[in-house]
Order: sequence, then C-alpha cells, then structure tokens
Amino acid sequence: MNIESAILGVLSWKPLSGYDLKKIFEQSPIMHWSGNNNQIYKALTKLHRDGLATTEVLYQENAPVRKVYSITDKGLSQLKKAILETPDEPEWRKTFLIRLAWADMITDEELLELLAKYEEKVRDTLHMEMEKKRRGGTPGRSSREIFLWEKIYENIFLSLQNELDWIDKMRSEFINNAAQK
Repeated sequence: MNIESAILGVLSWKPLSGYDLKKIFEQSPIMHWSGNNNQIYKALTKLHRDGLATTEVLYQENAPVRKVYSITDKGLSQLKKAILETPDEPEWRKTFLIRLAWADMITDEELLELLAKYEEKVRDTLHMEMEKKRRGGTPGRSSREIFLWEKIYENIFLSLQNELDWIDKMRSEFINNAAQK
C-alpha cells in the first residue's frame, strides 16, 4: 500500500490536517513512511488534485490557519480498491541481519554484546508498542474495527516476541558452539 492510500485510510476516520497526519504516522506501529512534511503534503496535494480528498481552510484566533483534509466518496472507492489489491510479500530485510552476515570479523565477546544491544532494542520496541496500544492508539469505531486493530497489535507483539526468542536461541547455540571448540 502506498502513502496516498494510507492517508486516505486515516482520513476515513476523520478530517485531519497535514500536521495531524504527521503525528499519526510517527506514532503508528504499522505505517512505515517517515511521515515527513514533504512526503505527506505532496501526497495530500495529489489526493486533492485527483478529487480523492477535499480541503477546508480553518481560520483560528491566535493560531495559524489550518488546512483540514477530508476523504471524498471517490477517495473511499480508491481506498477500498487499494485494500483489495494483492498483498505485498512479507518483509525480511532487517539491518541487524546485515550486520550479522559479517559478524565473523568480530570477537565472541563483541558478538554477544551486539546480540545484547539488539535484544535491548527489540524489548524497548515491544514495550513501546504495548504502551501505545494501552493508550488507545486505534480508532475503534466499530467492534469489527476494534477486532482488526487487536489483530494488528497481536501480529506486532508476536513478531517482536519471536525476535526475542530467536535472540535467546542464537545466543544459547553460539555459546554451546563456542564451548565445543
């Protein structure tokens, strides 16, 4: 799914400004776009030009003007089409695995330290995502939507837990292998 479709998805929840979208992207566990202003505003301009979103300028007292975007019926149709597209392949690329590919160049102690640092990052990410869920990081407009977001978080938590299990297994096998030499 591209950034335009993701923006349409978020706008299907409620009308938002580009700044609001940026905050949602930064906090989302599933939206991998950087959420930088350039990317978001370029996509919003395209969505507006293509008739998939409308804009409303809101003048505020003692605050800058806000441009709020809303999804159109055409945008909802486009979003549904994007949802029904064939899913992409699962992502396997992890920067840690790239490091591990050349870790034969470092000492046993350095490798164990590298694993420990990676484990800490994965644990921190797991705790951070659990906290986001606890704080209600989902729209929850219907019981079906709540169910779907529960499953999204379940996938994230299971993936991170699997990564932690893999780290433990690798560490154990590495230590056993090193002891046999």
